[in-house]
Amino acid sequence: MIPQPQFDPSHYEQQYLDLMRHIWSAGDERVDRTGVGTRAMFGATMRFDLSDNAIPLLTTKRVYWKTAAREMLWFLTGDTNIRELVKQKVHIWTDWPLDKYRRATGEDIDRDSFEQKIIEDPEFAEQWGDLGPVYGKQWVDWPVYEPAGNGLYHKAETGINQIALLVEGIRSNPGSRRHIFTGWNVAELDRMALPPCHKTYQFYVANGKLSALLQQRSCDLALGVPFNVFSAALLTRMVAQQCDLEPGELIWNGGDVHLYLNHEALVEEQLARTPSGAPTLHLLRKPESVFAYEIKDFEVRDYSPQAHIPAPVAV
Repeated sequence: MIPQPQFDPSHYEQQYLDLMRHIWSAGDERVDRTGVGTRAMFGATMRFDLSDNAIPLLTTKRVYWKTAAREMLWFLTGDTNIRELVKQKVHIWTDWPLDKYRRATGEDIDRDSFEQKIIEDPEFAEQWGDLGPVYGKQWVDWPVYEPAGNGLYHKAETGINQIALLVEGIRSNPGSRRHIFTGWNVAELDRMALPPCHKTYQFYVANGKLSALLQQRSCDLALGVPFNVFSAALLTRMVAQQCDLEPGELIWNGGDVHLYLNHEALVEEQLARTPSGAPTLHLLRKPESVFAYEIKDFEVRDYSPQAHIPAPVAV
């Protein structure tokens, strides 16, 4: 039986818990790429108010928001190697290159030892730490091909910076319906360690406020979505500040929204908890560009979540 705790239906987190409860109770049981198996539904929406510095951090378990913020800053650099992440003790992308290394070499190396080699040996990092052209590469350096003569083309040295174009577009033409960037580059999906889950972002300006809509194709509701929602809200706040706009709303659209079958303990524990509190996110300065933020520029206040709930990542 799924617990039914007392709850405040107006709390922003309740929609997340209701979605989790519905999927665990009535979702379709499906075989998935990882072999773990899921309960899932197709198509879901959540809306989060970002005004007055509100930030949609879960309170029924701790979300390590600094990890998510560091990942977002890393995306904006266009880097695709885990080395800079693991230097900052961010481990969320390590499982994919680690699994590739183990399969290729047969060495049963543990994560800490693998990450230490990534940090200490640049050549090892170059060979084994790269994820392929994932998120940030597509966001800030989407590949462009130029004519090379005789019907041939070559790759241009500089690709399209979708984020820079987004900011400029919002500043110069706020009413446009083309404030979009995406990581879903069909030609390069097979070179990515993981095709983008949070794949397309669209922005909307009205009444001096910037709102964002995130379309996420694959949604690990227990582990990934809490990070994705916070990260999208953070990026919206950054872009809004750069465009001299107030934050409006974040709309999250999920495609395949699922809970892994081995997350039963997490689901039942989290659904037994009651959300509370109203954390806020504060940007402590306005850098010269959206690419110049640092982790010290972000401060979350009034965040007192309940304890972290561990669960395995399906790779």
